Amino acid sequence: MAMKTEKCHFSGFRIYPGHGKKFIRVDCRSFTFLDAKCEATALNKVNPRKVKWTQIYRRVHKKDRTTTEVKKRRATKIVRVQRDIVGATRNEIRAKRKQAPALREAAKAEALKEVKARQEKRKAGATATKTAAAKTAAPAKTKAPAQKGGAPAGAKSSGKGKGGR
Repeated sequence: MAMKTEKCHFSGFRIYPGHGKKFIRVDCRSFTFLDAKCEATALNKVNPRKVKWTQIYRRVHKKDRTTTEVKKRRATKIVRVQRDIVGATRNEIRAKRKQAPALREAAKAEALKEVKARQEKRKAGATATKTAAAKTAAPAKTKAPAQKGGAPAGAKSSGKGKGGR
């Protein structure tokens, strides 16, 4: 027949029948202590994680490796996936890799020329619109008349600082 044992609220040790003390607080919460030493330290509000002889301290600081087995973490396997690039499928990318380097360089140079031609065309169009806009620009703006009375536009109306004495 197995004995019914309880655990000490402070130390974490087993309390066998006929041993220990039960303490019931004003709010009706009950605590069981192994001995007077555990009871006194618990009632003095000492943290059991900082008392070296308690089971809780040993568990927190990983002292008991024999009783609790440490599980090894499995490393996740890295699976390499080749994804499509926007505008090109995997097959197209593989075909370009298999091409001779000279063909690739020629295609790259041709694409570069095309991009430069587009940029020059855009610049030429932009400068033409700027010159046309400058010719049709309105005459210089006239200055607005100043307000009568009151403070100038940049001045503060009420200031308790150094300048308003």
